[in-house]
Amino acid sequence: MKYSSRVEGLQGRRTSAWEIHRVAQQAAAKGEDVIVLSVGDPDFATPAPIVERAIDALRGGDTHYSAVSGRDPLRAAIASEHSRMSGVAVAPANVILTAGAQNGVFATSLCLLEAGDEVIVPEPMYLTYEACVRAAGATLVPVPVDPARAFHLDCDALERAVTSRTKAIFFATPCNPTGVVMPRADLERIARVACEHDLWVLSDEVYADLTFEREHVSIMSLPGMAERTVTLGSLSKSHAMAGWRVGWAIGPTQLIEHMGRLALAMLYGLPGFIQQAAQTALQEKARIVDEMREIYRRRRDVVFEHLSRIPRLRCLLPEAGMFMMVDVSGTGLDTMDFTWRLFRAQGVSVLDASAFGETANGFVRLGFVVDEARLAEACKRIAAFVATV
Repeated sequence: MKYSSRVEGLQGRRTSAWEIHRVAQQAAAKGEDVIVLSVGDPDFATPAPIVERAIDALRGGDTHYSAVSGRDPLRAAIASEHSRMSGVAVAPANVILTAGAQNGVFATSLCLLEAGDEVIVPEPMYLTYEACVRAAGATLVPVPVDPARAFHLDCDALERAVTSRTKAIFFATPCNPTGVVMPRADLERIARVACEHDLWVLSDEVYADLTFEREHVSIMSLPGMAERTVTLGSLSKSHAMAGWRVGWAIGPTQLIEHMGRLALAMLYGLPGFIQQAAQTALQEKARIVDEMREIYRRRRDVVFEHLSRIPRLRCLLPEAGMFMMVDVSGTGLDTMDFTWRLFRAQGVSVLDASAFGETANGFVRLGFVVDEARLAEACKRIAAFVATV
């Protein structure tokens, strides 16, 4: 039997990079002494008030179909919060719920792109962006980001990548995997390019609440950008709700209507009890996010302190999020070999960051997803492994 060439195009190195994580999870399930740092799913539970709201909603019978684009109170709460953070007035009609931010990337791609279009994406990028762009029949055009500049964007290179076929620019700030927060000057440069060439911009801002030293700026707040920007958000990282699959897209009303029709055909709305829990998450946001940010900051500092002492490794201090990029090229091993040999020798799983783009060749991505003591133990195991190669 034959399958669609579009479906076949979804697979590749980026989407197959999770194999080491799958093996690590299997080992953990068997009770083996492994430390899994290969995915952004932290060890702590969703905060109790959110869980209790979901339980109460379930007991109250909120298990029926829900509004496809999201219930009005939740969309209003998201709009209000984003208006507060960005300084741009956002109406509930500009918001649609998605099953996580990556579903938002996929839906945006299907609504904006056509065969022959090109999408510029700074590299390294999140693994599934390319599959989402390909699903729409478009072509992803990566723009390398210089590791020597701590993976910050080369705006000149991005502008040179624009062609007559360019339809959009996709990026994440703060970035997964690098932890880079785009400075306002870079966002202003992207905005100028987008306005001059009449391009859409997709800004993945899932980690916006987890910045450490640098201020997060939403590109939709810049002049001329609200009408051409799709902003993605999520509760997965900021509220330890990865498995709840609560995300959203904010954009022009007509685009949100198109995405609603796509959701009607694919998702038919998020469960009502989850939407109730999401409302509580937003109501409790200030307290919860402050706690999460400090947890990740402490974990980041523990990992940086330990790994920066290891000869032949070089760590980049992330400005946000729950990941650190570590240059392992000094060991003489390629990244794939490093990750698998480390796991087999010491039971620590990290991700080969070159899967996020050739720019990240020589780097691995490590997640701050276990407690500080366990992270320190992981760093000791990494040091022991490096000493043997």
